[in-house]
Amino acid sequence: MPSPDLNLLAALDVLLNEGSVARAAQRLGLSPSAMSRTLARLREATGDPLLVRAGRGLVPTPRAQELRLQVGRVVEDGEALLRPARLLDLQGLDRTFTLRTNESFVEEFGPRLVARAGAEAANVRLRFAPKSDKDVASLRDATIDLEIGVAGETGPEVRIQTLFRDRFVGAARFGHPLSQGPVTPARFAAGRHISVSRRGRERGPIDEALEQLGLRRTVVCMVSSFSATLAMARASDLIASVPERHTEGARAGMFSFPLPVATAEVTISMLWHPRLDADPAQRWLRDCVREVCAASG
Repeated sequence: MPSPDLNLLAALDVLLNEGSVARAAQRLGLSPSAMSRTLARLREATGDPLLVRAGRGLVPTPRAQELRLQVGRVVEDGEALLRPARLLDLQGLDRTFTLRTNESFVEEFGPRLVARAGAEAANVRLRFAPKSDKDVASLRDATIDLEIGVAGETGPEVRIQTLFRDRFVGAARFGHPLSQGPVTPARFAAGRHISVSRRGRERGPIDEALEQLGLRRTVVCMVSSFSATLAMARASDLIASVPERHTEGARAGMFSFPLPVATAEVTISMLWHPRLDADPAQRWLRDCVREVCAASG
C-alpha cells in the first residue's frame, strides 16, 4: 500500500475546525477549488464523506467528529517537533499563569508554589481560579494554563500527569473525646460529623464503608470546602474528614487520626492541553508544580 500523504492531516484539521471549504481555503491560502479537491482526497483516504451538506452549510459526520480531536493533537505534536527550541529567559519572563484548582490545594501548596516560581522568575504571577467552571474548552483556548485535581472524563486531547495520591483522615478539636483512647469504627460513627460536598450530599464513601460494618454516622451539617469543615471542627465537637496532604497545615493544633474504615485513595493530577506541551515557560511551570508537590510528600 502507498504511504499516506501526511500533508492531508493539516488540511483535515483546518476543514474540521472551520466546517467550511471556503474558510478552510482562506486559512490555508488555497483557492476554493483546490480546497474542494483536497476534501475529495480526504474522503477517499478516510472512506468517509467527513462533511455533508445540510441546508446552505456543511455538517460533520460522526466519523469526522471522532477524528477532530485526534487529528488536532497529531498536528500540534508535529508542529512542536518541527519548532526550533527556544531558551527560556526566566529573569525576563513576565507572564500570568492561571491554575484551576480547589481551595485546599491553594492553601496547602500555594505559598510554596509562589515562592518556588518567584525565586527564579520574579515577574511571574500565578492566578488560582476556582474549580466551579470545570471544562476542557478552557484548557483548549488557554484560558486555563494548568488544572490540578482529580481527573474526570477529559477526552483524548488533554495531557495528564499524576502528582501524588492522597487519603482521607479524621480531624477534631484538640481535647476532643475521640482523642482519649483508640478511634474504633463504633466510636467514630457515634460522633456528630460534617460532610463536605459542593452539591450538598450527606452520604459518601465513608458512609458506605461504615454500613458494611453495620454502622451509621450522623451528619449534622454540610459545607462546600475542606477549610470550612476544619474551621467548624476546630471550634466545636464536630468531626471532619479531610484529605491528608491537602490539609496538613490547616490541621495544625488539631487532633488528627487515620479513619477507622477503609476508603480509596484519590489521585491528584495536573492536566494541560497539548498545544502548551512544548512551550518552555509552560514546561517550567509544570516542573515547579511537580517539585512543590513532591517536596511535601
